Amino acid sequence: MHLIEAIILGLLQGLTEFLPVSSSAHLRIAGEMLPSAQDPGATFTAITQIGTELAVLVYFWSRIMRIIAQWARSLTGAVPRNDPDARMGWIVILGTIPIGVLGFLFQDVIRDTFRNLWLVAIVLIVFGLLLGAADALGRRTRNEEDLTYPHGVALGFAQALALIPGVSRSGATTTMGLALGYTRPAAAEVAFLLAVPAVFGSGLYELLQALREPGEQVFTLVETAVATAVAFGVGLAVIAFLMQYLKRGSFLPFVIYRLALGVVLIILLSIGVLQAY
Repeated sequence: MHLIEAIILGLLQGLTEFLPVSSSAHLRIAGEMLPSAQDPGATFTAITQIGTELAVLVYFWSRIMRIIAQWARSLTGAVPRNDPDARMGWIVILGTIPIGVLGFLFQDVIRDTFRNLWLVAIVLIVFGLLLGAADALGRRTRNEEDLTYPHGVALGFAQALALIPGVSRSGATTTMGLALGYTRPAAAEVAFLLAVPAVFGSGLYELLQALREPGEQVFTLVETAVATAVAFGVGLAVIAFLMQYLKRGSFLPFVIYRLALGVVLIILLSIGVLQAY
């Protein structure tokens, strides 16, 4: 039964990681509604995110390789540091620092306090409204070539907010990008690229922890591996869909969904169908 639940959660991870609706919130809620009725845990969530980030590597492979190559060449002066790809490499490094530092310092709070479903519900609504405002009011005149180091740092701090389930890594970073005047596709792509080192770092750290203490996890490593593989396949399809959708569509459907999910979650908590922990 646990394997089936792991597959369902892997499917959910792949469906929601790149949409601005918070995959960690969905896994947290779904875990309570499955037969086992328990939180799959921060470790399972972080490891399955490796699968979705592998999907990012596959989809943006040529872009990522070009960024790494130009960044490395900028170290020797072979290309100027203001080269767009070299600059993106530096921005990814700078933007990863906030979530890396805060994630390490507050890991106990992240594993416990932040997984309160009341907090998740409120965050879903609040950040849904922020995404809607940024999408409606943002100028959408800047592209990736216009990305600056200060903007990269701001995007990094926005990404760090995703340590709270319900915020959404892609949603928070995209919201900041829209607020700074970037186009929807540019904001989404930068969010995907910025997440790669942070998610891989977190996922590998949690994997090592799980190998050291296998008895404390909800799912076995085999079940988690299956869920991760499912998340990869589904996530790859979702990236392709979203990048095409954002060329012509807005974030309004996702805003409405976040608000509706937050309200439903509050109702379920209020009538005792779900427990906060």
